[in-house]
Amino acid sequence: MSGKPVILIVDDEKNTREGLVRALRGEYAVAEADNGLQALEWLDTHAADVVLSDLRMPGMDGLALLSRLLAREPRPVLILLTAYGSIETAVEAMKRGAYDFLSKPVNLDRLDLLLKRALAERRLDAENRRLKEQLDSKFGFENIIGASAPMQEVFDTIRQAAPSRATVLIQGESGTGKELVARALHQCSPRAQGPFVPVHCAALAPTLLESELFGHEKGAFTGALAERKGRFELAHGGSLLLDEIGDIPPAIQIKLLRVLQEREFERVGGTRTIKVDVRVIAATNKDLQALVQQGRFREDLYYRLHVFPIWVPPLRKRKADIVLLADHFLQKYAKENGKDVRRLSSAVIDMLMIYHWPGNVRELENCIERAVLVAEGSVIHPYHLPPTLQTAEASGTVGDVSLADAVAAYEKSLIQDALKTARGNASRAAKLLHSTERIISYKIRKLGIERERFRG
Repeated sequence: MSGKPVILIVDDEKNTREGLVRALRGEYAVAEADNGLQALEWLDTHAADVVLSDLRMPGMDGLALLSRLLAREPRPVLILLTAYGSIETAVEAMKRGAYDFLSKPVNLDRLDLLLKRALAERRLDAENRRLKEQLDSKFGFENIIGASAPMQEVFDTIRQAAPSRATVLIQGESGTGKELVARALHQCSPRAQGPFVPVHCAALAPTLLESELFGHEKGAFTGALAERKGRFELAHGGSLLLDEIGDIPPAIQIKLLRVLQEREFERVGGTRTIKVDVRVIAATNKDLQALVQQGRFREDLYYRLHVFPIWVPPLRKRKADIVLLADHFLQKYAKENGKDVRRLSSAVIDMLMIYHWPGNVRELENCIERAVLVAEGSVIHPYHLPPTLQTAEASGTVGDVSLADAVAAYEKSLIQDALKTARGNASRAAKLLHSTERIISYKIRKLGIERERFRG
């Protein structure tokens, strides 16, 4: 074909195909197929930049075609068409790798905008592929401490989500490290050379939040003495973190939905449309689905945000990381404060393990910082810890969890992590844990660990 971008239209409805061909021919080189198998046959001998496919087709539907396209190199961009308005199916397709979706009948202006954006981002992705590979090896996740199985799942999801343009929703309790996850996503993405701009939505009044996000024109309101760019403009070419997005008021939710769909907005008090290229990462400690059911959060916005969800586990669900984190914070604050504090006593480790950590990693960090500041020698002892931890240790329980149960849970987590790394092999797991196969096999039986599920 010519040097124009190539669009392959796949639809079993002849009228739809012909209408799209007429609309796109001229600016693009257009080919057509009436089903998924025919499209794959055409792609065996031709290259397409974008595949525009119906979602529901006999034989091979759009999702099946997507899975086949993902295995091809070079991989075309896939935009799905649906006459059924199935948000859930379209979102599932985007999770699997589709670029976007359009409802039938197709809005041609919206289609033109989507094609131009997809082609521009495809060129950018190709230019940044080598950069992405370098960033993956250079940055890794050194700012996030975690060897436990739940955190390894978080790391795996970051690796999957980082190369895409999809919106990411990070969920987890306060203090779990959601912003660190967002920064890792940015650093491992092709946008790493661009800005990373965070905004804490809950910290601003609604009137200030709108101006903070979208900017304002001079004279837009009392005190607006000069034009000001908002966070979306400042994040152009990079990533924008909307922290505590569950606190955004309804009026701003509408404007935010438009930015996610169209990549454009107007400043407060302005009429000029501003276009931006921003990857949005949202974070919240609230149950957005519950807010949707209560009518406090827009359902369409929720689905736009929930394309790639990441759940950051609370510290009580990743006890295998507690000592690693505590040691990291000890070294950090000893260095910052010029203190010769080198280690935690065994009694302190027991106290850290039994405590339930309602404030999660942030609370642990504050606890270790305080201990380093008050310590006189090189070892952290129980009396250096806050009273809340000493009370928990003295009673031997936290709620209905005994010290023995807490230690058993920690031991089980360590063995499970080792088995996962060793693919279920008890001998290799024992070496990782500096133990013997006989002891580890006994512990596996005693703790009720299903070794088979780690084999693979």
